[in-house]
Parts: sequence; C-alpha cells; structure tokens
Amino acid sequence: MKENLAINGGDKTITKAFDWPIFDENEVNAVASIVQSGKWGNPDCADEVARFENAFAAYCGSKYAITCVNGSVSLRLALIACGVKPGDEVIVPPYTFITTASSVIECNCVPVFVDIDPETFNISPAAIEAAITERTKVIIPVHFGGLACDMDAIMEIARRYGLRVIEDAAHAHGAEYKGKKLGSIGDVGSFSFQSSKNLTSGEGGIVITDDDELYAMMHSLRNVGRIESGQWYDHYNPGCNYRITQMQAVLLSEQLKRLEGQTQKRNENGLYLNQLLADVEGITPLRRGEEITMHGYHIYIFKYDASKFGGLTKNEFAETLAAEGVPCFKGYPHPLYKQPLFQNKNFMCYAIPETADYSNVYCPVAEQACHTDAVWILQHAMLGETEDMEGFVRAILKIQGVVKS
Repeated sequence: MKENLAINGGDKTITKAFDWPIFDENEVNAVASIVQSGKWGNPDCADEVARFENAFAAYCGSKYAITCVNGSVSLRLALIACGVKPGDEVIVPPYTFITTASSVIECNCVPVFVDIDPETFNISPAAIEAAITERTKVIIPVHFGGLACDMDAIMEIARRYGLRVIEDAAHAHGAEYKGKKLGSIGDVGSFSFQSSKNLTSGEGGIVITDDDELYAMMHSLRNVGRIESGQWYDHYNPGCNYRITQMQAVLLSEQLKRLEGQTQKRNENGLYLNQLLADVEGITPLRRGEEITMHGYHIYIFKYDASKFGGLTKNEFAETLAAEGVPCFKGYPHPLYKQPLFQNKNFMCYAIPETADYSNVYCPVAEQACHTDAVWILQHAMLGETEDMEGFVRAILKIQGVVKS
C-alpha cells in the first residue's frame, strides 16, 4: 500500500501549482513608469512612497505609516522610538522568526521568552504577566500565522504596568481582532513585505501608529536622523538610511489593491478547512474565537497526533503531505531560545548582563509545537478554491489510510 504515496513514487493527490506572488500588467506597468521617469530614489523623489504610506495607514485605520527596508528594521525603529534603554527587558514569544528577538538584542536590550498558548500558539497573556520585572519596558506579541493574539488581555496588562506594546504583524496584513486591523491596536504595529508575506514587494517593511511622538521618532530614525522641520544636513537622532525606493512603493500600491480580497479568500478557505478537518482523527486546527473577525492565514496551522497516523513523526508526515502536492512545512525545528545566538550569547552588545542566560530556558508548549505538534500549510495555498481545500483533506486521509493499514 505504501507505494501509493507520492513520496514513494505514487500519484500526487494535488497537481495544481499555487503561484506567488500574484501580479499582472498593472504591477509591471507601475514599475516601468518609475524606471522611465528616472525618479527612482527617496527622499528627493518620494511621491509614490508617501502615497503608499498614506494608503496603508488608511487601510489599517491608523494615523501614520512609515516604510523601511524590511520587517526586522521596522521592529528596531519601533523599539527605539518606544524609549528602550540598554539592559531593558522586552517580552517576546519563542515561537516566531528570529528577528522578533534579535531586534531586541540590536537595541542592547534583553529578550525575555515566555510560552505560548497551546490552543493558538500565540503568546500567553498569563505568561507575560508572570515575566514582568522592574526592567520590563515593552511587550511584542506576534500574531503568528495571521491569527490575532488576545489583545484585550495584553493591552490591559501593558497599561496596568505602564508598558509599551509593539504588535509584530509580519504575518497579519489585513487580519482583524474584533473588527480592528491588527497592528493598529498597540502603540506600534510592525509589518514585513518580504517575498513570502501576504503583501509583498520582495523586501520591505512598515510601522504604523497613532502616536505623534512615536511617529516623529520613527520617521527620523528611518531617514538618517533628520526631522521633518529640519534642513537636509541636520541630523538629530542616530538613524540610518532605511528608506524604500519608488519602485517598491508602486509595487506595494498595486498589491495593496489585492490585499482585502485575498485576505477574505484566505479567511473563507481557513474556515472551510477547519470544518473539513474537524472530523479527521489526529488533526486539530488551532482555536479561533469569535473575536477573530478576520484571520490572515499567512500560515494555516494544525496540531498533529502521530499516534493516529501509525507513529509517523511530524516531520515525516509533513514531508509526505508535501509530496502529495500540498504546499506545507514542518515548521520551526526548535524554539528561538535554542538558537546558537542565544545559547552561545553571541550578542556583541555592551549592555546585555551576564544574568541573561538562555541555557535553561524551557517553554513546554513551544517545545511541543516544534517537535511533535505543529504542521503548516502556506499562505499561497490558502488562495486556492474550495475544491483545493477538499484536496488537502483527501491527501491527509490518504496518508492516514496508508500508514494505518
């Protein structure tokens, strides 16, 4: 029977290609018009950059938006603007990409890892509160996979302790919590436009805020420390040239026109996939409560139980499912604190105290997600049709039927 599996030479369940990025002549013509104009740069020729920033801020329901070169820099701008000082602590989840924590190190601050909720794989509010010390200054909740964190609880904790909240919304373009766009709830929202993201220009990032002072500082840091009322050769803050180009801006403006429709499509497919998988033994979709009014599904994550698949390990299952034509991934192999950067304390910063020791950090839910539980279906697959979602489930059931026979 095992020869029926595609990984062993059998026919694939899914033969469709799920393309990303999605574009047409509108993107091509927009970029060509900038090339032909000769006005490629920024800030001297930044009309299109400002146009996109205004459009993205309006889309998110925020007062300001400031573009920058990538989502890693956007977090760094937000942290500095929020007033962190060397040695301050910043609470982050361990189940996320490296830059959520490495941006903290770059600011000479200490990442404090707290565990995730077992039903959502987002940062646990209870774990946040338990980790707060007199040195805590910022909380960075990550809306992982496009699923909103428990922002009511997180904001209540932050306000009670006088902390800033930076939403890492790199996966969450267009997603909503109680009808409010993610990134617009905390003090700052940070987004990435890297090539895999739901809104992309290949590379790039943006921060959004309603706070006048935070805006002014992030705008200055992005533009080599200049201020909007200053002269070209006056530099007030230790910023750098983190500006994007006009070509990226027009590409993003065209892609933004597609975002709401694509987000709705992912959300609808995610709800349908939840329904289909509800009866599949050994597969449990992550919980999404009524407060999740729009899920970004940058990643569709489900929990996998190897005991219902003949003992096939999570990694083996993900590889087998991918061979069946489902765009999926086994997820992170270990939590962030297990990265060599943290285990070796290779910080190259003067302000990280010796007490910042990650050798004994252990977040059991994150460990389990990495090692045994979490399987990802990628965002471009979530732009498929209803029959594609049905095909994903057929592939899972095919694997289960073969390995249990």
